[in-house]
Amino acid sequence: MIRRVLAVMVASAVLLSAGIIGRADGLDQQRADAVAELRSLAFQAHGAAQRTDYLEGAVERAEQDTADRAAVLELRPAFLTELTALGTALEGAEGRVDTATHRASALSTQQTVLAEKVNPDTVLAATATIRALTERVGSETAGWEAAQAARNAGPAGPAWTTSGPDGYARVRAALDLVGGGGVGLYESSSCAGGNAPACANSNGYIKYRADIADWSEGRLNWAMAHELAHIHQFRVWGALNSSPSYGSMFGGDPEFLANCMAVVRGYPGSVGCNGDQQVWASGIWVGAVR
Repeated sequence: MIRRVLAVMVASAVLLSAGIIGRADGLDQQRADAVAELRSLAFQAHGAAQRTDYLEGAVERAEQDTADRAAVLELRPAFLTELTALGTALEGAEGRVDTATHRASALSTQQTVLAEKVNPDTVLAATATIRALTERVGSETAGWEAAQAARNAGPAGPAWTTSGPDGYARVRAALDLVGGGGVGLYESSSCAGGNAPACANSNGYIKYRADIADWSEGRLNWAMAHELAHIHQFRVWGALNSSPSYGSMFGGDPEFLANCMAVVRGYPGSVGCNGDQQVWASGIWVGAVR
């Protein structure tokens, strides 16, 4: 009986122990599952925090990029204003100074501004560059005009007044074309009391009335060839007036001779001359009085 009771007690103890062990194993598994879930949640939370940081950084970068682009766009009108001013200066310098380098620099600067999207300092620097180019072109043009005025000024003052630099440049070009590149030229209304459009002075320079700057190319070239002929006449004035041939062939008229000399140079006016007269007149161009 006692053995049976002990056997039952031992069996019960074994069952109880097995239950306790099974329960402990279950608790360990639950603990492991809880730890795993906690780790998973922690990983997810860390990932979410990283994504939040990334998104916040992306938003900040986008906002900064937008602000930079807005700043660049805000500065472009000022750049365009300076570019327009440079274009005007370059037009005014045409035919006066060499602007090839300035144009190339302006084009390069313009390309830089077109390519720039986010750095306003680049646009500011480009605007300053264009402004400096405009000032340089203006200064060089003014220097050219001053040099022309000084080189060709007559005893009465500057090279031009009413005709302006453009009108003067046109008359100057005509005189250079017909061979008078080294002859002084200046505007004056004093030729024959203002009745003559141009006249030559025995001191070696030519005066012109302002309105001839608007003459046709052919007429203006003839006028300059005619006055240049007088300059050459003055150089042989004594021998010329002592020449019997001058008296017999041209009636001692320097205007008729000047017209014939212009014909020889290829610039005929309204008064012509025959072959013999042209041959004789051609000698005056080289200082020969036959």
